[in-house]
Amino acid sequence: MAPPKTVGEALEALSRDGIEWVDLQVTDLAGKLHHVTIHISMVDEESLSEGFGKLDGSSVAGFSTIDDSDLVLKPVVETYAVLPWHEATARFLTQVYWNLGRGRFPRDPRWVSERVEELLAGEGLKAYTSVEPEFFIFDGIEFKVSMGESYYRLYSSEATWSQDEYRGIRTRPKKGYYPAPPQDQMMDIRMEIAQTLRKSFNVPAEVHHHEVATGGQAEVNFRYGTPTVTADRLQTLKYVAKMVAYKHGKVATFMPKPVLNDNGSGMHTHVSIWRGDTNLFYDPDDEYAEVSQYARYFIGGLLEHGRALSAILSPTVNSYRRLVPGFEAPVYLAWSRANRSAAVRIPVYYKGDAKSKRIEYRPPDPSANPYLALAAIIMAGLDGVRKKIDPGDHVDENIYLMTPEKRRSLGIKSLPGSLEEALQELETDNEFLKPAFSESVIEAYLDLKWGEVKEARLHPSPVEFLMYHDV
Repeated sequence: MAPPKTVGEALEALSRDGIEWVDLQVTDLAGKLHHVTIHISMVDEESLSEGFGKLDGSSVAGFSTIDDSDLVLKPVVETYAVLPWHEATARFLTQVYWNLGRGRFPRDPRWVSERVEELLAGEGLKAYTSVEPEFFIFDGIEFKVSMGESYYRLYSSEATWSQDEYRGIRTRPKKGYYPAPPQDQMMDIRMEIAQTLRKSFNVPAEVHHHEVATGGQAEVNFRYGTPTVTADRLQTLKYVAKMVAYKHGKVATFMPKPVLNDNGSGMHTHVSIWRGDTNLFYDPDDEYAEVSQYARYFIGGLLEHGRALSAILSPTVNSYRRLVPGFEAPVYLAWSRANRSAAVRIPVYYKGDAKSKRIEYRPPDPSANPYLALAAIIMAGLDGVRKKIDPGDHVDENIYLMTPEKRRSLGIKSLPGSLEEALQELETDNEFLKPAFSESVIEAYLDLKWGEVKEARLHPSPVEFLMYHDV
């Protein structure tokens, strides 16, 4: 059944479905989902229209201070869904507002994404985006961090390190791409995730498969949409994947690099910009990839701001364990038609396919806040269009195999090697974001992420003992 589009239709859906409890879900600045559950007796036309004063912003990462912490959650009626794991309970994703009718809360990540769409609409444009989120489904994760002991353990019945009873079915590192069952032990769980998205949440899941890494690495894709719709769907996918895995006694993690010496989880992101029915990225007369000059300028903006973008698109200390050569993660800021060692790829499958012409930006990972990530990619690209930034020549050879001297001669820059380095780049290169990202959002985000860097610095890791205990 189609989701409601108005407050009236939402009230009808709540009554029709016998809903007794309403779950209000909100995303913090780091990208984590939070929720509060209210009884149906509190829900009427006025409350759905004006929102619910139910959020202490000082308790949410990157939101408000303790002296001005009362915030309002306004349901986005189009995100209505009946939760299959809680009786008579529905959910709405929400927008965040200041109290006392002071308008939208500027640090609400969804507001940033909505602002990008408004800016595009002001120029008669519309963006379409899609993502390829990868994640792991483990049998369990165990970890401990203390003054005298630090470790983690990953449990996976399909992995070669598993101590479970051996049944002759294992997935070796880097050998997990598209294996058929029974080697693909996660088929049923991924199917349930995809079916739950379609049937319960109106998210049009289209493809799912096992990914390259062992340990149950998965990918679930859904249909493209506007940036805010895509981000809503990604937040819903993360929520559903974690809930379905938990139901099966497993744990789904979107951590970018949990497994040593195997591929990490990325989130290749696809973008196209349209004016009416015209895809501005398509040019049938371009012999290389049928890609327009507009698209080339857009690519130029991505390459120009790629190092600063890393702080938003690869936003965790762990992200930079993934962004290393040899594990299919792009670390070089170059563009190409089909070269997967470049940060920007132009997918080319069929000639004359104007509808599907798009840019694929490959560095992001699924730990990113999707509202901020998609907004930042578009703002970087639009900056390239405004300034007519030339992306340079396309690179059609394996950049990983080039010598440093050759990369330098071609002007190929590398992505930052750490979150610390990425944050330093964002501190000095953020003007391109400011039409959509308020100064408040940028400052709060930097503060939040510098806190993570400082926390990680305090903790010796097991590998440091392996390397240095006998110095």
